Amino acid sequence: MPGPEGQSVNDRCAAIGEQIVMRRTQRGMSAAELARRAGISKATLSGLESGTGNPTITTLDSLAVALRIPLTDLISGDRDPGPLHLRGTGVESGEVKRELLRRISGGHSVEIWRMRLPANHSSTGLPHADGTVEQLFISSGHLRAGPVDNPTALGPGDLLAFAGDAPHVYVTSNEPVDLTVTFIVPVSN
Repeated sequence: MPGPEGQSVNDRCAAIGEQIVMRRTQRGMSAAELARRAGISKATLSGLESGTGNPTITTLDSLAVALRIPLTDLISGDRDPGPLHLRGTGVESGEVKRELLRRISGGHSVEIWRMRLPANHSSTGLPHADGTVEQLFISSGHLRAGPVDNPTALGPGDLLAFAGDAPHVYVTSNEPVDLTVTFIVPVSN
């Protein structure tokens, strides 16, 4: 029976099992230790890791807490699908447009956005979560951006990374700007 994103229940369980094994191995934890910390039996964990178990959300939540990762890291379809190609989209003159291009989880939450700013635009970015790093890559146009007290002049091909957990600005000149913005947010333990 197909589930979300066209995956069968068996495929989804196998993908979850792979995530559990990978995260447990990354942390140097034995299966017995993970089962103990999550409050589940070793047999249940073995079934989940082999992809033959059908976990409840409560069991997955217990495993995520024991592994110190967000629950979504176990159940998201973030397995590398191979090459990812997103076709460009148009923008009406004078509008600000933001498009989420990709979200990557694990250890940090990473979101990649495309932003298009019109000519003569100025805005202040609100502070993001503590520890967030914002990274800008300019495709076209010229922009002053970064911390409110020390913005940097940027042009095509320039990259700027700065603390996104403080107020920051985006100011364009007399031309529109096309840029890629990456947000790197630490995952809470």
